[in-house]
Parts: sequence; C-alpha cells; structure tokens
Amino acid sequence: MNATPEALPFVAPCRRLPVAAPLGWVRKGWQDFRRAPRQSLTYGLVIAALSWGVTGIALKMGSYWAVLVLLSGFVFVAPVLALALYSISRQLERGLEPALGRCLVEQRRSLGTVMVFALALLIVFLVWARAGSMVHVFFPVEGHPDWRQLATFLAIGSAVGSIFALLTFAFSAFSLPMICDRDADAITAVVTSVNAVLRNKRAMAVWVGLIVLLTAIGFATALIGLAVTIPVLGHATWHGYREAIDAGAWPAN
Repeated sequence: MNATPEALPFVAPCRRLPVAAPLGWVRKGWQDFRRAPRQSLTYGLVIAALSWGVTGIALKMGSYWAVLVLLSGFVFVAPVLALALYSISRQLERGLEPALGRCLVEQRRSLGTVMVFALALLIVFLVWARAGSMVHVFFPVEGHPDWRQLATFLAIGSAVGSIFALLTFAFSAFSLPMICDRDADAITAVVTSVNAVLRNKRAMAVWVGLIVLLTAIGFATALIGLAVTIPVLGHATWHGYREAIDAGAWPAN
C-alpha cells in the first residue's frame, strides 16, 4: 500500500548503476522504437519539423549566431518534448498497444506539475539565451580572425553553455519520467533526479556522452536524423528512470 503524502520521503531512493548501464537503455530505447515505429516516428518528425522551423526563423533574421544559440537551447526543452515518448514506453511496458491519444490522457493527469517544471526550464533557457548573447561580445569582429581569437571565443562559449547544460541535465535526467509515472511534485522529482545523478557520476557521464553523440548525429543529417535519435533517447530515458529510481512509495498516475 502506498504511503500517505505526509509519510512520503522527500526524495525517492536511487539504485547504484553499472558504468555501462546507459548502453542498455539505448538498446531498450531502440527496441521500443521498433515496437512502436508509427507513434515514435510521428513524434520524431514533429520534433524535426520544429527544429527546421526554429532554424529557418533564425536564418531569416540573418543571424547564424541565433541559429547556434537556439539549437544549443534544444537541451533545455528536449525533456519536456519527450513526454509522449515516456508514455509510449510506459504503455509498452504494461503490454498495451501504444496510442498517442492515450499519451495525452496520461499527461493531463500530471499537467500542473509538468507545467511548473516546464516553466523552470523556460527560465533557464531564457537565462542561457541571454548569456549566449553576452558571450557574443567575444566574437572576433575583424575580417580574418586568427585561430587564437576563435579558440578563445569557443572556449568561453563552451564553458558557459556547459554549466547551464549540466545543471539542466541533473534536474531533468529522471524527474519528468517520475512525474509522468507517479503522483509526485516537481521538487521531489528534481531532488530525486539530482541525487541519482550525483550518486552515479560515471554512469551519468556515459549517458551524457550518448546523448551528445545521438543528438550530434541528428544535427549532422540536416536535422532529419532527429526524427529517429530523439525518440530513441526519449524511450531510453524512460528505461533509465525505471532502472535508477525506486519510486514505488508514490501512487501511480
């Protein structure tokens, strides 16, 4: 029997993960993609179309820097965009035929908590965008900048972006799947996610590397590859949550 809200702990327990655990998550994510190709690919194509739209708007503004900032900001909104993918994996786990309509019904139950989390990510994204525009002052303005000037600019931009990206990763690694799966508030889910990340640093480093690799493949294919890589990552995130977090004390959604 689930505990009463007053008796629930502040953080869900996490399990110790083998270093190579994320490789298994990606394998299971690919299996989910193959088991629900129509639903996963439909969602992936929507993500790819949104990415094309953002890129087109930025290029129309005549700013390649805007393209870089907006696409870099993808990391801040991707966890929320993957909500339906968590639901698809959850349905497959229960032996159900996945349906996007059922995803919407399940998400409506936790809509309030998800919106709080999405608002927090939006604030982080806006701060990052502002920080990105501040970093732009280091961009070499002369016609033919040398490699030292470019290296300085890239180093500063990468350092600033990495700070925001790592914070966002720790907050959202397992929190949204937990919110979708359990009747847990946003603070509990975020603290649970950060706790699990800090207790499994080596496995999480491998997971970050896989996320970067698959996302880079999507970008390198003119964003077309995102239609496959994002669904696979979304499904893999669900399996990572199920393997890393013991949220059985919270009522299921």
